[in-house]
Order: sequence, then structure tokens, then C-alpha cells
Amino acid sequence: MANQDTARLQQLDRDHYLHPFTDFKSLGEEGSRVVTRAEGVYIYDSEGNRILDGMAGLWCVNIGYGRKELVEAATSQLEQLPYYNSFFKTTHPPAVALAEKLCQLAPAHMNRVFFTGSGSEANDTVLRMVRRYWTIKGKPEKQWVIGRKNGYHGSTVAGMSLGGMAPMHEQGGPCVPGITHIRQPYWFGEGRDMSQDTFGRECAAALEERILELGEENVAAFIAEPVQGAGGAIMPPESYWPAVKEVLAKYDILLVVDEVICGFGRLGEWFGSQHYDLEPDLMPIAKGLSSGYLPIGGVLVGDRVADTLINEGGEFFHGFTYSGHPACAAVALRNLELLEAEGIVDRVRDDLGPYLAKRWASLADHPLVGEARSLGLMGALELVADQQTGERFDESLAAGNLCRDLCFDNGLVMRSVGDTMLISPALVITREEIDELIGLTRQALDETARRLIRWQPAPQDIATQEKHV
Repeated sequence: MANQDTARLQQLDRDHYLHPFTDFKSLGEEGSRVVTRAEGVYIYDSEGNRILDGMAGLWCVNIGYGRKELVEAATSQLEQLPYYNSFFKTTHPPAVALAEKLCQLAPAHMNRVFFTGSGSEANDTVLRMVRRYWTIKGKPEKQWVIGRKNGYHGSTVAGMSLGGMAPMHEQGGPCVPGITHIRQPYWFGEGRDMSQDTFGRECAAALEERILELGEENVAAFIAEPVQGAGGAIMPPESYWPAVKEVLAKYDILLVVDEVICGFGRLGEWFGSQHYDLEPDLMPIAKGLSSGYLPIGGVLVGDRVADTLINEGGEFFHGFTYSGHPACAAVALRNLELLEAEGIVDRVRDDLGPYLAKRWASLADHPLVGEARSLGLMGALELVADQQTGERFDESLAAGNLCRDLCFDNGLVMRSVGDTMLISPALVITREEIDELIGLTRQALDETARRLIRWQPAPQDIATQEKHV
């Protein structure tokens, strides 16, 4: 039973706080879990429960919780210059230093950055920048941007439009015109009747087909995540990105690689583009940029686009009050310095990523698991009713939500996207903590199986039966 302080906070939360991506009525009936502190890879709630955060907050706390160096960076900057804007031909040291550092880490052809407050704002900026670029080039008819179904690029109107998530479109329409979506490279969900290699090539071919339908002269850009994060940690077949590169090489179309989730070490490289050997014209960034300690995002801009905007474009009528916020920039810079100095990204590539892959793959023997896939420190489990056929559970059972809730109750944060379970832990997780994560996951899978397959009593019936075991 919740203590009085928890109950008070839950009531105030219910009365006043509208949460993001939430069924407000359902949350009001259940009550929120109140998280009060965090350290390393663990969060703690108001009831004193320690919970392994398998999602690094929201794909973002790459350096882990409780890093005093970041607190000190924020404090020092707030004492010296808490805020100033970057409008009207002004700048300040933290933004300049962060811009320099980002361009050192980015692919060699990317030497400019435009700062925003979030990944959604970064993708709004991408849309503005792409269309502005082609107008400067004397091709204003190049308006169409091709994205992917089930891709996620934020929840602002432009971000939602660039992304291909149908439920968001249903609630947020009409979408920004001039944006279309092609099939996603989701082999387990959509391509198991063929080899992964063939499926990857077919998905890339869909890009060329759409370009030809619209006319190359009308297509401005293709936008995609290296790995689809919020869509279900969808790692494309190895044939996919090379085939996409072949398609784009034929046409005069910009490549936008959304690094909001994959950037800053998640896949074992500073950017997912480096893992897949891509040369994007624009890279939206956020999340791991500051490890979530303060809100900041941006767009890394390739020389092709930046030189045009700078030398030919005149004033770019776009920006935000908090673009390059001094305290946020100072924290982000310190975060990048620590990731680099402590070799955290290399450790993900050489040690922790391979170790997680081995341990995560061991879950494939569970009768509920149709596929266990991972890359770097990102993983997904596909929950199925039948391992042999891959048949899913009836949607009414909400198997993924059940598994997610059981994880949380047993001390693990794992996200569900439909019946796909996701992890994305802090990059500082240890091998021992990975073992703990795997153990808690298997425990949740076992309990989920008991609820779904053998019998499906209410939670209170479970508690009653367990008392008599």
C-alpha cells in the first residue's frame, strides 16, 4: 500500500499533470509511479523500490545517473551566464565550444551545427533547412520528403508528419503536406517469408519506386533512423543500407539520418551513421547529447548544405529562444568529454555490446520469444503465442503491456511497443548489471507466460495463490 507522501503526490499528479503519450483516464485510475532519485543505472521510487532502468530514461541517460561532473558544469555556467540568446549576431563560449566538439566527433564532411531544444525541434529544423536549401539552388519544386512507415521523428506537427506512425497521424492531422512514407525494413514483422538479404533489398527498392512515382525533380530528401528506436528497435537487414546508398547515388536527393536515439554511443560508434557507413547531409541529434541532464538538441549539417546556406542563402528565418542555451551547452560539452575520456563508446563497441548480444540471444529459447535481436546497447524481444509460426497473441490480451508492467513491478524498466519489448540501458552498465537485467527479463517472461498461456487470473488471484504455495 502506498505511503501517505506517495498518495499525496499521486493525487496532485492526477489533478494537475497531463503526461505525454498517456491515456489520461487510465493513468488517473491507476496512479503514477513516483520516481524520487537515481544513481548509475538504477532509479528509486517513493516506496523505496530500486529499479534497474533498462531504458536509460527515454533512450537518453547514456552516461548514467548521478554524475556530479554534469551538475558542476551546470552550476558553474548558471553562476556565470545563466542565459543569453544566439540571435542578433551574438554568441557565447559554451555554444561555440560545444559546436566545435560535435564537429570533431561527427563524420568529416559535417562541420556546422544548428542548436535546438529537443529532437522534435531538430526535425522541424531539418524540414525547414531541406526546403530552404533547394529553393536557394533554384529548385523550389523539390518539396517532397520520403520517410518510413513506423519511423519516429518527434511529436511536433512537423516531426509527427515526418514520422510514419499512424496513430499520431490520426490525432494530429492534417499533416504537413509534401511528406510520404514507404515500407520499413522490419524483417520479423513483415518479411519472414523471404531471406533477410532479399527483404532488405526490397525495402530499399521501395525508396526508388517512390522517387520515380513522385519524380526526382520533386523529391527533396529521404529521412530515416539508422535503427528505428521508438518503432521497435528495428535493426535493418545488412543488405538494407548499402542498397539505399545505391539508390540515393542515382538521384539528386538529400539524406537525413535521424541520430536522436542512435547518436552518442548507443550502437558502439559516436553516431549510427558511422556504424552503417553513411554520409548524411543532415543529422538531427538530441537525447544522449547531454545524457538527458538538460534539454538540448541540434542538427549537424554537411558541407554541401551548410555552404549553400552560408554563401548563397541570406537570412534563415528560423530558430528558438533556447537555441544553444549556455547551461545546456555546458552540460552537453562536459558529457561528451566524459564519454570520450572514459572510453565509454569504445567499451560499448568492444565489450558491453557483444556481451549483451550473447546474453540477450539466450532469451530466444523462451517459449514467448519469437526473436531476440540487439545491436550495441539496444535490444528487442518479439513476444509470440507460437514460436514455430510467429503467431502473435490476440491484441485484446495486450501481452506487451502486461510484460512491461510485470517488469516494472519486479524491478526492471523495459518498454513495450505493441508486443515488442525494448531495452536501451545506460552505456555505463556493467556486465554484472547486464546479467541482472537478463535475469529480471526472464522472470518477467515466465510470469507473462503464466498469465497468458496456462491461466489468466486477475492480479489479486495471483497474490492469493502465491500465499499458499
